[in-house]
Amino acid sequence: MQYGGLSHRLVRFANSLVGHFTGGTSIVCIMACTFFAAISGSSIATTAAIGGMMYPELKKYGYPDDYAAMLPAVGGVLGIVIPPSVTFIVYGTTTGVSVGQLLLSGVVPGVLGGLVLCVLCWYFAKKRHYPKGEHFSAKEVVLSTKSALAALVMPLIIMGGIYSGIFTPTESAAVATAYGLVATKLFYREMDWQLFKKVVRETTRTTANIMVLVMSAACFSWLLTINNIPELLTGILLDVIHSKATFLVGVVCLLTFLGMFMDVSTIILIIAPLLVPTANYFNIDPVHFGLIFVFTLAIGQATPPFGACLFVSCSMSGHGVMHLGGKAVPFVCALLAVVVVTCFIPQLATFLPEVMSVAV
Repeated sequence: MQYGGLSHRLVRFANSLVGHFTGGTSIVCIMACTFFAAISGSSIATTAAIGGMMYPELKKYGYPDDYAAMLPAVGGVLGIVIPPSVTFIVYGTTTGVSVGQLLLSGVVPGVLGGLVLCVLCWYFAKKRHYPKGEHFSAKEVVLSTKSALAALVMPLIIMGGIYSGIFTPTESAAVATAYGLVATKLFYREMDWQLFKKVVRETTRTTANIMVLVMSAACFSWLLTINNIPELLTGILLDVIHSKATFLVGVVCLLTFLGMFMDVSTIILIIAPLLVPTANYFNIDPVHFGLIFVFTLAIGQATPPFGACLFVSCSMSGHGVMHLGGKAVPFVCALLAVVVVTCFIPQLATFLPEVMSVAV
């Protein structure tokens, strides 16, 4: 879907809705990232697909070069929060938490994060006198919706299939891939044989990297288990931390720091089994804790010195990762505020999973 003509249709759809507001082009960038997040399941893919289009567009409308490069990086964070999410599947598989419920837990906090970023874009546009986009057109809304419809229904197919029992979360990946191939070949007509071979090569390389990580982390987890490290760490934490709120804030601080230096999947495979027992001790809902864990790690992808989304934006713009990371600070803080709010209002994460469980 990243290479098959999806991104520019989503950008056009977002632009038809909010392009006429103050700072409309920057808001379009965040909205397009949010839409693409609901399809790709990957922060890096979201930043690359939307950033490749929006970076030159933002520059054309007079936005500063570094600001234009930074926005897709912070918007891309939502790629692993809003379902479908590869990272939720890794977390659920590692900890034994329901993947379906984890996926739904990301909907409200993910959309809330997107709205907060849009408000911040509007604020900076107002303060710095960034230009408005084109005038609102109902006809363009209709045409852009029709053009993007095949992409917009994809999350409904995935989540609907999971919760209707037609297929499992793992099988949904195959369904999404098949649907994506049909959409890009038959609906959009932008997928040819050469492009398809490129997609297969990149997928093979990515999968191989992940499997090496999983294998190594499994060995490391086995060593930790036979040496009773999780129990020992839990005991140490309980000696220092005496409340649920303190534990959750401590986890957010720890994961924010780790996310600046380590890969998301690696942190999940190594750290999650160590922290989950303590979360259980404090009677924290496992779905709620999983959302906090993944959302916090997602933010790390937009923080220097090793934020993956920042590196994607650096490759587009030529700016250094520390420079873009500095520009991203207000947006990163805003997203962390959403995580902290979710810590103290667990219903933001658990409402949809509970409703869907009752419905099923």
